Amino acid sequence: MYHKIIALFGSVVFLVLGITACGSDSSDDPGVTVDPVEIVAPDDIVEPISVLINDVSIDTWMYQIQGLDDNTKIDTLAVTDYDMIVVEPGHNFIGFSYDTDYLVNQLESKSNGDERILLAYVDIGEAEDYRTYWQSDWVAPTENAPGSPSFLVTIDPDGWTGNYPVAYWQNEWKDIWLGPDGIVAELANAGFHGIYLDWVEAYDDDTVRAYAQEEGVNPEEEMMLFIEEIGAAGRAIRSDFIVIAQNAPYLLDHDPVRYAAMIDAIALEDTWFYGEGDAEWGDSNAGDLSGGERHNDEYSTASRITQNHVYLDFGVPVFTVDYCISESNANMTYGNSRREGFVPLVTRVSLSELTETPPPN
Repeated sequence: MYHKIIALFGSVVFLVLGITACGSDSSDDPGVTVDPVEIVAPDDIVEPISVLINDVSIDTWMYQIQGLDDNTKIDTLAVTDYDMIVVEPGHNFIGFSYDTDYLVNQLESKSNGDERILLAYVDIGEAEDYRTYWQSDWVAPTENAPGSPSFLVTIDPDGWTGNYPVAYWQNEWKDIWLGPDGIVAELANAGFHGIYLDWVEAYDDDTVRAYAQEEGVNPEEEMMLFIEEIGAAGRAIRSDFIVIAQNAPYLLDHDPVRYAAMIDAIALEDTWFYGEGDAEWGDSNAGDLSGGERHNDEYSTASRITQNHVYLDFGVPVFTVDYCISESNANMTYGNSRREGFVPLVTRVSLSELTETPPPN
């Protein structure tokens, strides 16, 4: 399949056919099917878009969820000028943990004393067998059968070992998160300003949807309810507790006014470029990929942008995170995202280091 790049330089439009966004023919990588996708290259540096969350002005952000057991990486993050930082809190790994107190103390504000938003990354739609909530008598699900407890529905669709999509509406799963001793309370008490919710898209997983139908529940409705409950649990401790959802952009369509009211922002991966999920930081497939199933149909770049604008119409800030190795692809993405009114980050898919492709200005 041909891949199309449309580059705008003044009024001149160049069409380049048959190359991938990272500059090589798609046939060089048989594992990636490249479908047509339009990528508009900026002709100049676009000024940042600023959004206000809890009276903090945010025009840059950073996202790192691996390697923070090394305090020197925390120190490296601490001296940056990013207005918002999303990190793995690392407090509930089995067998080891991050120095979460040190992490919060170093990152909750900028080194010059200016305000910063610090969010804890969590996976609310999957159970992870390396977390302390995972009990020794639990039975992991398989591709063909649910596990035990009954909220363990299936294996991760992308092949991540130890991650299992859940029936997030079941009380036994919610009890892990909500209440005075739940994960949300732990994070709020630890000093995080809020929470960054991964795997909201559990509601759209085919196996989870079939399971919901068997149990007579509406998956969209139940995910919205769960997110509302997470926000309430955080605000019971911290009145200005922030909730940002990652991905699942079409959940908004179920009840736009309600969903817009329960989240402070949405963050979207892969609008322009993605990386393979199991890639390490230095791998060639850690970014610069486009097209294929990741950018088909309602998840094409154009469709993603259109849906993101629906959030903006409801007053919900939009953050984007794309995965690039090439500086030119990164700069292109920063320009494109800012032009649309989004707040971009470009890094690599492992999210294990400070980005090497920071905002141009």
